[in-house]
Amino acid sequence: MKKLLKLYFLACFCFVSPLFSTEITSPLLRAVDLDIGESVKIKLSDGSPVTLKLLSIKETTDTMSKAVRRAEVAVEVNGERVNLISATYHLPTTAAGVQIDCPITQGYVANSGSDAWGLKKAARLRLWPADSPWVTPGTFQYPAKQRWFATLTQMANEPTFADGGDQPSRKKIYYHYGLDIGGTEGLIDIVAATAGQVVSLGEQVMPEHKDSPAHPRYDVVYVLDDRGWYYRYSHLNSIDPALTLGQRIKIGTAIGVLGKEGGSGGWTHLHFGIKSKQPSGEWGTQEGYSFLWQAYIKEHQPKVLAVARPHHFVKVGEPVQLDGSKSWTAKGADKKYLWTFHDGTTSDQAQVNRSYQKAGVYSEILKVSDADGASDYDFNIVQVIDPQHPEQLPPTVHATYAPTFGIKAGDEVTFKVRSFRTTTPGEIWNFGDGSPEKHVQSDGNAVKLAKDGYAVTKHRFATAGHYIVSVRHTNQNGFTATQHLQVRVAE
Repeated sequence: MKKLLKLYFLACFCFVSPLFSTEITSPLLRAVDLDIGESVKIKLSDGSPVTLKLLSIKETTDTMSKAVRRAEVAVEVNGERVNLISATYHLPTTAAGVQIDCPITQGYVANSGSDAWGLKKAARLRLWPADSPWVTPGTFQYPAKQRWFATLTQMANEPTFADGGDQPSRKKIYYHYGLDIGGTEGLIDIVAATAGQVVSLGEQVMPEHKDSPAHPRYDVVYVLDDRGWYYRYSHLNSIDPALTLGQRIKIGTAIGVLGKEGGSGGWTHLHFGIKSKQPSGEWGTQEGYSFLWQAYIKEHQPKVLAVARPHHFVKVGEPVQLDGSKSWTAKGADKKYLWTFHDGTTSDQAQVNRSYQKAGVYSEILKVSDADGASDYDFNIVQVIDPQHPEQLPPTVHATYAPTFGIKAGDEVTFKVRSFRTTTPGEIWNFGDGSPEKHVQSDGNAVKLAKDGYAVTKHRFATAGHYIVSVRHTNQNGFTATQHLQVRVAE
């Protein structure tokens, strides 16, 4: 990974400025769909040949809704066995002289009720040359003007959960094939991840794109780039008035402001999705988590990125493994882990096995540090259900803040929170700085698109620091949900 990033940054330095680039770009990846036992010969983007065979797939489901939570895929690359974990916040793996990932397996499609992938075989595999970036430098940027993992996300086939939708009774699972970037309603600017043409704007669509992935809706913008990929920006609080249908835009052009309009489920986020032609010949999802990762690191140059996701959905007493090993440091392998659990216990291991004896929604804290002491936090959400009373679900909460960059001591920060799966009002903030806790009251998602559905409060941190903020809500059954945020405050 360290070698790859060095090569990537050199490529970025040599590339034309993304704000002014109009070069036509071909995808760097090569995708192939295979059934188990099937092999194929392909050429990578640099012309090198690869022989690929799909050996096996092992899909693990949860014990309640039977949603796929993990897909382990074994492939043979040029005669060498390579083991992959499909999607769920995993980046491409370097092995056997290539980079490879598996964005989707058939199990995710089988019980979802729809095929957003155009997948007709057992699995899809994507390959790059060993020293290649995942998307051409200078042609892609992070679309939300906020910190990485500033709040909840639903990405890379993670079953949707932020709005309380993860339930034992759910028979069809919405695995989030797009990239849901949670954020603060009305306060986070959304910009074009690529240059391209605006082919759908609100309820308008260009006639020649009516049979394409671009579908008109009042809160949605579609942009077609030079790769032939369609980019969807959904749930916008507002669309930038300067955009016009058919307009050619540059990378970084204002698209709108993050919101919860349309079919958001009531939680505030950007649904960012990519559709492209797939090996089946059909339009399908182009999984973009690695593209976001690469773009964010290039733009913001963090020293550490902690990754504790995806969330978990288990019964009382059922074992679960919390995994921080997908975390990254610019210095390479010199990572230190510190888990801090809701009961006050800790662990310095990347992977930790836990079980929970009471229903609720827990937010476990992961701190990752490099050799110089630079650190980052992420939080693993564990939803715990009482199997004796599966109808008595714990609540969920969604908390956000803005701004997420450039906060100085004494600055006003806006915090918003909304609870779900509840009829009991009230949330409690703890800002982690010794100030008194603050009680607020959201609408409990009574009206999904209500403009005042989130409870809003303001806070000023008196001194610089790296703060862990928490918010909690207890519902009518006495079950509590907690969420954490990390807030960096400078002098």
